[in-house]
Amino acid sequence: MPKKKAPDENKPKVNNPNVMGLRAAVVEQAITDTLETNFMPYAMSVILSRAIPEIDGFKPSHRKLLYTMYKMGLLTGGRTKSANIVGQTMRLNPHGDAAIYDTMVRLSKGYGALLHPFVDSKGNFGKVYSRDMAWAASRYTEAKLASICQELFRDLDQDAVDFVDNYDNTMKEPSLLPTTYPNILVSANQGIAVGMASQLCGFNLGEVCDATVAYLKNPECDLSSILLGPDFPTGGEVIYDQAAMEEVYRTGRGSIKIRGKYRYVKGENVVEIYEIPYTTTTEAIIDKVAELIKSGKLKEISDMRDETDLSGLKLAIDLKRGVDPEKLMAKLYKTTTLQDSISCNFNVLIGGMPKVMGVRELLDEWCAWRTECVRRRVYFTLGKKKDKLHLLRGLQRILLDIDKAIKIIRETEADADVVPNLMIGFGIDQIQAEYVAEIRLRNINKEYILKRTQEIEALRDEIDDLEDLVNDPRRVKKVIIKELEDVKKKYAQPRLTGIVYEHEITTFDEAEETPDYPVTVFLSQHGYFKKITPQSLRMADTQKFKEEDGLRQSFETTNRAEVMFFTNKQQVYKCRLSDFDDTKASVLGDYLPSKLGMDQDETVVGMILPGDYSGVLLFFFENGKAARVELSAYATTSNRRKLTGAYSDKSPLAAMLHLKEDRELALYSTEPRALIFNTALLAPKSTRTTQGVQVMTLKPKYHLSEVKHLEDTAITNLPRYRCRTIPAAGALLKEEDGDQMRLL
Repeated sequence: MPKKKAPDENKPKVNNPNVMGLRAAVVEQAITDTLETNFMPYAMSVILSRAIPEIDGFKPSHRKLLYTMYKMGLLTGGRTKSANIVGQTMRLNPHGDAAIYDTMVRLSKGYGALLHPFVDSKGNFGKVYSRDMAWAASRYTEAKLASICQELFRDLDQDAVDFVDNYDNTMKEPSLLPTTYPNILVSANQGIAVGMASQLCGFNLGEVCDATVAYLKNPECDLSSILLGPDFPTGGEVIYDQAAMEEVYRTGRGSIKIRGKYRYVKGENVVEIYEIPYTTTTEAIIDKVAELIKSGKLKEISDMRDETDLSGLKLAIDLKRGVDPEKLMAKLYKTTTLQDSISCNFNVLIGGMPKVMGVRELLDEWCAWRTECVRRRVYFTLGKKKDKLHLLRGLQRILLDIDKAIKIIRETEADADVVPNLMIGFGIDQIQAEYVAEIRLRNINKEYILKRTQEIEALRDEIDDLEDLVNDPRRVKKVIIKELEDVKKKYAQPRLTGIVYEHEITTFDEAEETPDYPVTVFLSQHGYFKKITPQSLRMADTQKFKEEDGLRQSFETTNRAEVMFFTNKQQVYKCRLSDFDDTKASVLGDYLPSKLGMDQDETVVGMILPGDYSGVLLFFFENGKAARVELSAYATTSNRRKLTGAYSDKSPLAAMLHLKEDRELALYSTEPRALIFNTALLAPKSTRTTQGVQVMTLKPKYHLSEVKHLEDTAITNLPRYRCRTIPAAGALLKEEDGDQMRLL
């Protein structure tokens, strides 16, 4: 018996029965037990029964919907109301009518999300390329199964796949649909599970069938020469990158670039976009273009409108006079989702286990699964023919003496004894006797029986052929290949998505498009920024500032240069000087917190022109520490405009300097003391947020106040303040080495 734990004497006693009852209801449980009993079953349910597709290319919700429509007779019959289909599907899928109808919409021809839709729809089913075009309610639309669904259900009634109970065990449903082609590669699919996701892009049906046939004939074949690339129902163009495509084919992961198509109507000076990437919508493109026009980055466009109608998608762009449409579209491809990337994550459930596979692995799994389906179908047919042969052999026995059979039946007094007497009289089993007993009187003649028994030889040949087929993998392969060729012949369509190579397209270089000329930039203490041309400076060089404001920094540079603004929130904002308008000395300039969308109470503390990102940044903090960070740590390959963690937040920033080479600096404290040291004493750090090393030791009530280049100071007695090692306290500042204001 485990020893009981002694009560805690220091624990206050509770006499309130309600509180005591509440405490008794609380059961302590380890977090690992909670995860195992509560979270893991949910996670597994989402992975296995909701979000990840299986080898037939369907999620459970797709499969339940299509099977319900098949059982409703919608493969060969006419359309019925969508609401009727949704209601019937709830017998298999208890997730609510809205979720079921959303699934139907995505599989429909009207919505256009699939290269080969499975639902032949009538009515408003929305459009995949529109974010705001909502589909009509299920009571207004109609649907039936598309003809390609014959390839999903052809073997369903021939024991090709297993059937399982539905959620309440009242009916059966197929665990998979025996597709006669690799639908997993043809129908685009995506899902987000718990801890994993799946993103399958669609390929052209004809190419997939050809690739599968080539793989069956030679598993080492070059798939990339047959399967050219993804094909999307919205068209567009795939920007072919051989290395990226081979990575996707090999691993099942990667990214593929796609872009829209356009045409230029010269007489109207209008660009018409008629195909867009599968990953975006017309509204997203229009919103982004409007944003660029508003910010002054798209001055070539006078108007843009959505002219989509029943004939298809069309976005019209009115160009200003003299604008090169090819250069404009290159700019739009660069700055909007007219050119986008689609991520590939070929995560598929294989035997109840999620697995990320390349195209070759997927074909291997599908071929193995399809081989099993064909064998099960042949076994089913073989069993039926063997049963029929068994019955005909019993009938053949009666041919020997029809009169005897009639006599046995006529002389049998009890109806229940007819079958046993026939079994005894002719030496046949019960099944054969039942078959004979059910023959109508008019058919008990020699002609009828001879015709039936003549089928025996043909049945024997068929059975022998089917048994050979089951046991010969080469013949099974030929059956699969023949079915694939038939599917391609009946349903294959030309590619909708074109393929272009990177060397064939015009790229947009923002630096080349931006005019370059000399400018001088000014940053004030309060965060006002001005960019002024030399001509404007010659006309008036007296800078205007607000009251109690003044100049913080000034640089001479060019209009194409990049600039970085560091803030008191340890953040840095990166932008191009071309993003700012040219101004005059007589104006205040752009207020950076508003211009750059800074956080509340965020102010600019310094400006850097990074150039080629060579050199180092030195951060000096009020606690006397200094950090040396390579400027290359702030370089980014993407167009990120905001970086967090620009420098350490352990102490307020006193000064920031950009150095190309080591030099001597003068540090001043509020005591006042001064210290001269060489920056070579500072070792570079690998992280931007490093606290640095102590350079100047300070008394508790003082702090580092200013840092200057040595040549910019008034210090005359250099040896007094110079140090060879750090940290150092420096020397008290003498009057002859500093201005009176600093001494005060």
